[in-house]
Amino acid sequence: MPLLLLSQTKKNIEIKNNSNLERKEAVVAIKWETILSQYPQIDTTNFVVINSSTNKQIPYQLEHKGLPAIQNLLVQVSVKAKGTLLLSIQKGKPMAFQTKTYGRYVPERFEDFAWENDKIAFRAYGKALEKQKDNAYGIDVWVKRTDRMVINERYKRNEYHTDHGDGMDYYKVGFTMGAGDMAPYVNDNIVYLGNYHHWKVLDNGPLRSTFRLEYDDADAAGIKVSHTKIISLDAGSQLNRIENVYSFSDNKALPVAVGIAKRPEQGTLLLNEQQGIMGYWEPTVAEDGTTGVGSILNIPVKNILVGKDQILAITEVKNNEPIVYYTGAAWDRAGKITNASQWFDYLNNFSQELKQPLLVNVK
Repeated sequence: MPLLLLSQTKKNIEIKNNSNLERKEAVVAIKWETILSQYPQIDTTNFVVINSSTNKQIPYQLEHKGLPAIQNLLVQVSVKAKGTLLLSIQKGKPMAFQTKTYGRYVPERFEDFAWENDKIAFRAYGKALEKQKDNAYGIDVWVKRTDRMVINERYKRNEYHTDHGDGMDYYKVGFTMGAGDMAPYVNDNIVYLGNYHHWKVLDNGPLRSTFRLEYDDADAAGIKVSHTKIISLDAGSQLNRIENVYSFSDNKALPVAVGIAKRPEQGTLLLNEQQGIMGYWEPTVAEDGTTGVGSILNIPVKNILVGKDQILAITEVKNNEPIVYYTGAAWDRAGKITNASQWFDYLNNFSQELKQPLLVNVK
């Protein structure tokens, strides 16, 4: 039985890439109100998104952002440099899409929150860990060399420091910000606000997982601060999108730092204050490989400092105003990004893609 269009006149969703970079497996958000305006009869349980050039289905997700109503239609597409892709929406049963992102609260391991996509995995530490001798603060990295979702398997084995063929956790965080966490930076000192206390999953795959973490009120060198962050990870991306909101008892802007843990041995650095890019290709761990870590702040960066234990990008936030940045990691044994040059190219290209996003037009 042929697929049927949802409107009498055929409409196209045009996705345009005006940049000089090819976009591979990019997740694009199309406002649901735009979809409804063109496809008012759409049945959310019975439609497919078709690549007009191949006539094949493409993966999609209905994004809610924690709300009852649909907010966006997410699609995963590849668009050549200076190219245009046409999609259409038709009636039909969607194929089973591969789950490419996933996250969950982990009460069985001191209230971790762990999340992953088809490239990499991360975790944030919960309040219960503060009572343990191995407490830590920042963002942890779980390296992967599979596109499967693996965090549940690793927690079930309770042996995630050993590579069972799909990667492991060998990244050391300790009392640092790990792989790009953010904290107040007052009087030239990092002020850690403790581990997260409350959580809520806003969306959970297959193309984007988003969750909110809330932190208890804390004292930052005499300034009372409360803190909420929303973390989002897309399929195919090495980097998270992090949106922080700080509320504090001061009319002035609050200095903050995004930090990357630095090792005693020699690594390779990319420091671009003007573009807000901070990259680190760690020293190789003989038996475990090499991790690349990087952060991109598309907001003014005052300076980037290289200390003994951390690399810090200094900026500032205003009371109750969201601040967004991107941070994440890669592992050479995954076989995609295998040296410092490739990792820094990835970060530079990601920064460029933020400045020239794919454009969507429904007509």
